[in-house]
Amino acid sequence: MGAVILAGAQRFEPTIGAALAALGIDGTVAIVTAGWQERESEDEELAAHLDGRTVNLRLHHRADLVFAADAEFRAAHHERQRLLRFKQDFYRIRLEHELEANHVIRQRTAPDDILAEEERASLNAIRILDDYHLAQCARIHREFEEAHAPLENPYVAAQRVQIAEVLAGAQALAIAGGHVASLLNRMRLFGVAELLTGQTVVAWSAGAMAIGTRVVLFHDEPPQGAGASEILDAGLGLVDGVVPFPQPETRLRLDDPERVGVLAGRFAPALCLALPARSTVLLEDGQVTQCDGALRLSPDGSVAPLVADTPTREAGR
Repeated sequence: MGAVILAGAQRFEPTIGAALAALGIDGTVAIVTAGWQERESEDEELAAHLDGRTVNLRLHHRADLVFAADAEFRAAHHERQRLLRFKQDFYRIRLEHELEANHVIRQRTAPDDILAEEERASLNAIRILDDYHLAQCARIHREFEEAHAPLENPYVAAQRVQIAEVLAGAQALAIAGGHVASLLNRMRLFGVAELLTGQTVVAWSAGAMAIGTRVVLFHDEPPQGAGASEILDAGLGLVDGVVPFPQPETRLRLDDPERVGVLAGRFAPALCLALPARSTVLLEDGQVTQCDGALRLSPDGSVAPLVADTPTREAGR
């Protein structure tokens, strides 16, 4: 696996071109914009930022071609997504209650040792629920793969040959944001992570979320709903032991130690990494080697600037 750059949102102040240039990457950059779904091909601004050196892998379009050619496979794929949505819904119901219970427990008055014990028990219940949901997602994915062997599907395989050819001629792979479930889905369908041969990967927004250890949907103050941060699925794992949180300046209450502590505590010992606009983090061999503007969220509720030499690999979980 080559170096990985995680970055903040790129829409208004793009920084990935400079980050790639600092690594001496001046050749072709393959791009994934599948999270934009039907707007996947509208990549002119991104291409211009990277000096026109881009080739769009067009994963969303390729998936549409596969589904149009194989109706049985399309139906099975859609059924898998339907099952995952059901599991997500029931997980969300239980999660909201567990998070509310945790909040209530933290407001109670009791001897310090008892209160600490109950807070730990409550947080552990949330972690168990998170792990259960991940296991359910993994089971559904496994059953689909065993029944339908997507990478052996002739239409998928034909598209993978073309994707592999593009990647073979690229120095880097850039993964944009958008709809994270669609992005993750399309990258998994074609096994893009397994086709990498040492290219540098740069990812931002939903792209950063997709390549971490777990994909966490989060918003402390959404327009509707309870604002419960929920696991969507396992990530692609291109950065081991990292859970990225892009756009924290608008999506997280970073000044609320309770919320920060519960969020980071749920996923510890993974590195919970907040990526504000203009931030960049370079990760190599399980280590943060360079960082600018990123923040580390800790189980004690603190928010601090990320520093170089921070390890990223999970341990003991």
